Amino acid sequence: MRVGVIGGGQLAWMMETAARKLNIALVVQTPSNTDPAASIAAQTVLAPVADATATAELASLCDVITFENEFVDLPALFRLAEQGVQFYPRLTSLAPLLDKFDQRSFLDQIGVPVPRFTAVQALAADLEQFGLPAVLKARRHGYDGQGTFVLRHPSDVDLVKAQPAADHWLLEAFIPFERELAVMAARSMTGETVIYPVVETLQKNQVCQRVYVTPMPDAVTETVGAIARLILERLDYVGVMGIEFFLDRDGQVLVNELAPRTHNSGHYTLDACVTSQFEQQLRAVCGLPLGSPALTCAGAVMINLLGYDTAEANYFVTRQQQLNKLSLPMCLYWYGKSARPGRKLGHVTVLLEVGQGRPQAEAIAEQIEQIWYGQAGSR
Repeated sequence: MRVGVIGGGQLAWMMETAARKLNIALVVQTPSNTDPAASIAAQTVLAPVADATATAELASLCDVITFENEFVDLPALFRLAEQGVQFYPRLTSLAPLLDKFDQRSFLDQIGVPVPRFTAVQALAADLEQFGLPAVLKARRHGYDGQGTFVLRHPSDVDLVKAQPAADHWLLEAFIPFERELAVMAARSMTGETVIYPVVETLQKNQVCQRVYVTPMPDAVTETVGAIARLILERLDYVGVMGIEFFLDRDGQVLVNELAPRTHNSGHYTLDACVTSQFEQQLRAVCGLPLGSPALTCAGAVMINLLGYDTAEANYFVTRQQQLNKLSLPMCLYWYGKSARPGRKLGHVTVLLEVGQGRPQAEAIAEQIEQIWYGQAGSR
């Protein structure tokens, strides 16, 4: 079977092992032949991900199309679907999710708890109603903290005045959370649903820095699982979805954002679960039975390796040599991207042993970050 993937970054690149296991050929639509997935694709259509003409070409080369990112021209893809092109997740499932205001509205309509929100009409007047702190988000095309601003003081409003499309913002209440959580969930064409372990994410500068895969309270796990199942069912969703949550100081779980694809918070599944999120995605969109999401170890910690300068030199090589000296059960992935500050260049997953928990995971993460960032510090 041949699966088309719109987007050629590291998420598509990490599908390779699963694709070989399942005897699936990947055909990738991506702007550059230096993008990570171009090196593993059976064929590549070189074009921007929003180029629907190129997607028509992609469709001619594969049996079904899935997504690595959501920066697509959805109306144009609907026209292709009317001509018989198969997309999973279905385009009707994606339609309520690509605009953050639409996404919030959908979640609110189905009874999922979310922060109070509004589409910005006049920022100053809206802020008077919400008060500070508040969170301002671009409704489209934001990721890794881009297009997101935490407004704590009146002067912070100046940060967004120079931003493009200033009339396309989502304003929401700031949640004084206890922890940020995430879960990967998958649903098949027949409605079979699997939920991965609930994890805690540590964000810095609004970019995920660490993911802790350690035990969660049963009540939290049950609530997160119920919310994930409801979302996938109401969307009639097929594929993998990443769901981010806030756990507030009163113990309430609120949905932060949905990612209709594989997600950074699920990278640990490559090494710590029976079925990785990437294999699960391919299974779902190809009509295969879903695999087990169960852990194969006591737990794990995943650390993103972020760029901290713009040097052309591959500073990964010397860092890798130092990381290998730690003698940890470590799985290291390097995406082959050029360096720039804050860019996700790779990740490390360390598997935990029985008896190791959050304190040990924190210590391991600190060791790895000290080596990776060196004199640059923690970014």
